[in-house]
Amino acid sequence: MKKVVIEKPGSYDRLGIEEFPDLEPDEGEVVIDVKAIGVNYADCLVRMGVYQSAKEFVGWPITPGFEVAGIVREAGRGATLFNQGDRVIAATRFGGYATQLAVKESNVIRLPDNLDFVQGAGFPVVYLTAYFALHELAHPRKGETLLIHSAAGGVGSALVQLGKAAGCRVIGVVGASHKIDYTKSLGADEVIDKSRENLWERVEALAPDGCDIAMDPNGVETLKQSYEHLAPVGRLVIYGFHTMLSKGRGTPNWIKVFWDYLRTPRFNPLTMTNKNRNVLAFNLSYLFDRTDRLKQMTEKLLEMLGEGKISPLTSASYPFEQVADAHKALESGNTAGKIVLTV
Repeated sequence: MKKVVIEKPGSYDRLGIEEFPDLEPDEGEVVIDVKAIGVNYADCLVRMGVYQSAKEFVGWPITPGFEVAGIVREAGRGATLFNQGDRVIAATRFGGYATQLAVKESNVIRLPDNLDFVQGAGFPVVYLTAYFALHELAHPRKGETLLIHSAAGGVGSALVQLGKAAGCRVIGVVGASHKIDYTKSLGADEVIDKSRENLWERVEALAPDGCDIAMDPNGVETLKQSYEHLAPVGRLVIYGFHTMLSKGRGTPNWIKVFWDYLRTPRFNPLTMTNKNRNVLAFNLSYLFDRTDRLKQMTEKLLEMLGEGKISPLTSASYPFEQVADAHKALESGNTAGKIVLTV
């Protein structure tokens, strides 16, 4: 088997591919012959050495990757849910950039018949992140206005679909004109192209009474104004700080990171109480031991998928050996939908 190994933090050249012996399953595990691997922005942060949970749970060297799709190669003792040859999706806390993966069967689900491996590998992380943000934290009500930053990205695309399924009025924000049609195709009612329009003037025009929910992965660039443009009892959900990092650089600009950290807004609970505004935040990688909760969310998402309320995201695929190109594309900010590695 092969896997990507990052010996120490850095740019794209740190993504080395190494040979290892084939895996044997431990008790309760299945070994999967991986066919496709989801690529997430968090993987890029792992490579750069700025993803905190990677430091806490793994350290160096590390193999990034949270999600794969493939075929069960072998089931270990006590693993009874899957048989050799079953098509499956698996979630893993790191280690997914590999041609074989051993994972507890509790973290494996059957790949729906109507999904191919690329679609399957691109499904778990973005949809679980989006579902947790929207339904576990924000609790949307029908008719509420939902503002989604980076609406053409992986999580943003999932949020647009889930928001429409919940009956919300969805306003998507994108950073380039070529992403407008894509975001509308997902169901967004309005799309703001912040590269050509004044973002907050447009938000005020579209939601003069404020937004009921704002989904913000950007960090300092938009957090303060996202909060200020909430309606009474509005909810700001934070799940990233992407604008701290320069696009296409490959490594952090530490001066910018430090400056953005200093400028990141601090939310005063007294002010929040008086203004009836809420701030919520999370990191999905710290929830991988909550298999009960993740399983419930996954089952609900698969039910929605089967009912046609959501659909697999449009994916750009790269061969496993071109993992560096996949990272470069994702960090460029020019992509829409999901990026997947194929084995």
